Amino acid sequence: MEFRFNQILLFRVVYLIVFLAFFYFIISSIFSTEPEVADEIPEIVLSEENVFGFVDDSLNVYSKDVKPNETLSDILENYQITNTNVSEIASKSKPVFNVRKIRAGNKYHLFTLNDSMNTVNFLVYEEDAVNYVVYDLCDSVNIYRGKKEITTAKKTKSAEIKSSLYDALMENNASIELAIELSKIYAWQIDFYHLQKGDNFKVIYEEEYVDSQMVGIGKILGAYFKHRNKEYFAIPFMQDSIYQFFDVNGQSLRKQFLKSPIEFARISSRYSSNRLHPVLKIRRPHRGVDYAAPTGTPIRTVGDGVVTEASYTSGNGNYVKIKHNSVYKTMYLHMSRFGKGIKRGVTVKQGQVIGFVGKTGLATGSHLHFSFFMNGSYVNPLKIEIPPSYPVKETRKGEFEEQKKNVINELLKIDSPNVVTYDSPA
Repeated sequence: MEFRFNQILLFRVVYLIVFLAFFYFIISSIFSTEPEVADEIPEIVLSEENVFGFVDDSLNVYSKDVKPNETLSDILENYQITNTNVSEIASKSKPVFNVRKIRAGNKYHLFTLNDSMNTVNFLVYEEDAVNYVVYDLCDSVNIYRGKKEITTAKKTKSAEIKSSLYDALMENNASIELAIELSKIYAWQIDFYHLQKGDNFKVIYEEEYVDSQMVGIGKILGAYFKHRNKEYFAIPFMQDSIYQFFDVNGQSLRKQFLKSPIEFARISSRYSSNRLHPVLKIRRPHRGVDYAAPTGTPIRTVGDGVVTEASYTSGNGNYVKIKHNSVYKTMYLHMSRFGKGIKRGVTVKQGQVIGFVGKTGLATGSHLHFSFFMNGSYVNPLKIEIPPSYPVKETRKGEFEEQKKNVINELLKIDSPNVVTYDSPA
C-alpha cells in the first residue's frame, strides 16, 4: 500500500514538472521577440575635390591649349554661360587677373554640365605649372586664384666646368634655373661670364614638383664653388627672418647697394611702362627713376664694380654704365660731366663720385636718370629687394657653426671629381 502511494506521488511530481516545462515553453513563445537587428548604416561616399579645389565628378571636362590671338570670348563662344556674359566676366576678373594677359600655349579647362547646351560651370586658366585662376560661373560670377600643391625632393649636383656653368648643368641633366640661383648666391664672389676650365662646383638643393612634373627649383641647401683655385662655400642660415648665405667665417656672401645714387635728391619721375616723354611727347616705357637736383650735384655709384661704358649719345647725354657683378648693372644718364678718372675699364668703389648732375641728351631739366639691371633686364630700382647684409650675429654663432658643420659634411659626401681642401668639421 505504501509502495503504491509512493508510485502515485512520483508520477504526480513528474507530471507537474512536464506540465510546468510545457507551460514555460508556451509562454515564452507568446511573449518572446526576435532580437532586433541593427539597421546597416549606409556608407557615405564623399566626393573628392580636384586639383583646382572644387568637385567635378558630375561634370564634363574639356582641356585645351590657348591658341595664338585667342581671347576669353573665343574660348567661351561654343559654350553656354548662364546669369552673366563675357563682358561681365572680364570686368569682374580685373582685380584678380587681366584676361588680356591670357597667353598662347597656356592650358585652360572647361567644366560643363552634361546637357545639350554644354553649360559652363567652371573655367580654369593655368598661368603656369603652379598658379591658376578659377572662374566659378555656377550662379553668380566668382573669380579667385589658386596654387597647386607643391612637393619637394632633395637633390645634389656636381660638375667640372669645361666651357660654361650652363653647359656643365645641361650635361648633368640639371635645370637652367639652378644656374640662375647659383649666380645670385655667388654674384659678388664669382664672375660667371669668366669661369675657367677646371672650375667646379657642388650643390645641394630642392626640386619642386606638382604631381610628378618638376616645376622649378626650391631652396639651395648648401653649395661649394672652386673658381681660379679659390674655394667658396655657401652656408644657408636664417637670420632676421631672411634666408641668407654666409661663408665659413660667418660673413654674408651678399653686399648691399646704396638706396640712392644722389644724397638729398627729389624723385621727379618714377619707373613706368607707359610714360609721356617730356621732350618727344610720345608715350613709351620709362625704365628708370629720375632724381631732380641742381646741375653739378655729385652722383655716386651705388655699389662696387667696373665701368663698362662712359660715353655720350644724343638720347642719354653723358652717361656711365657700371657692371657690379654677373647679375647686377646700373646706368646713370644726362650728366653734365664725368667724375675724375672715370672711363671704361676703371674699377669703382661704392659711394665713389662717378659724375655730376646735368641735362645733356634728351632732358628738359637738370636731373639724373638712374637705371638698374638684373640678369640683363630692367628692374624698378625702388622695388628691387636686396636686403641689407650683415655677418652672423654673435648671439647666433653657435647655431651657425652647427649648421655649417652639417652642410659641409653633406657637401663632402657628394661624389665628384672636385677636390675640396676644406677640413671636414669634427
